Amino acid sequence: MKYKRVLLKLSGEAISGKNKNGIDPDILIKFSREIKKIYDLGVEIAIVIGGGNIYRGFNSDYKIDRVQGDYMGMLATIINGLALQNTLENIGIATRLQSAINVNKVAEPFIKRKAIRHLDKKRIVIFSSGTGNPYFTTDSAAVLRAIEIEADVILKGTRVDGIYDDDPNKNSKAFKFEKISFSDAIKKGLKIMDSTAFTLSQENKLPIIVFDINKEDNLLRVVKGDKIGTLVNL
Repeated sequence: MKYKRVLLKLSGEAISGKNKNGIDPDILIKFSREIKKIYDLGVEIAIVIGGGNIYRGFNSDYKIDRVQGDYMGMLATIINGLALQNTLENIGIATRLQSAINVNKVAEPFIKRKAIRHLDKKRIVIFSSGTGNPYFTTDSAAVLRAIEIEADVILKGTRVDGIYDDDPNKNSKAFKFEKISFSDAIKKGLKIMDSTAFTLSQENKLPIIVFDINKEDNLLRVVKGDKIGTLVNL
């Protein structure tokens, strides 16, 4: 394996399936089986999952305060984390769910040393509720947690096979980047991750690979070092 310890970033929308809302159990099972392939090979895995399938953030139609809305989003990530945890454990993988906000009835508090200890014991650690602070996305949380646990790489699983200069679903001539620097990604305003996440990764020399997680064995191939998706690096 090229990477020994990885942080997998999943969006909430990725587990919602075609309905784009709620949780699709078949998608969770599919992703869990793909994760198990690299787990069985000894890769240490942490996961950050978004909450957009349940709550997509501030919406002026509902007049929800931004801070209040961000906390609602954090709670949504806990729901998704619990669902993923249950699915992984159903196929025999030991897991721990950690939260950046206090919900001790369902998740451990995030403690760096405990998270690393769980990884050392071959448990998958799922990080929920973002950074625990409003105004920060789960992308930023993924980078922060990856740095804290000393991950080798961030793997962002999406519905497209990399980073494009335009939406490939709307523009058939959109150009795919096989590799791009953090500075170029920020300059071009590429929306695959927010600028805070890109900047934090750049400062800590932490590469990001964006790939299509829906394609069978893609996660395994990425971890083995195959050229899948788009590499964002220095």
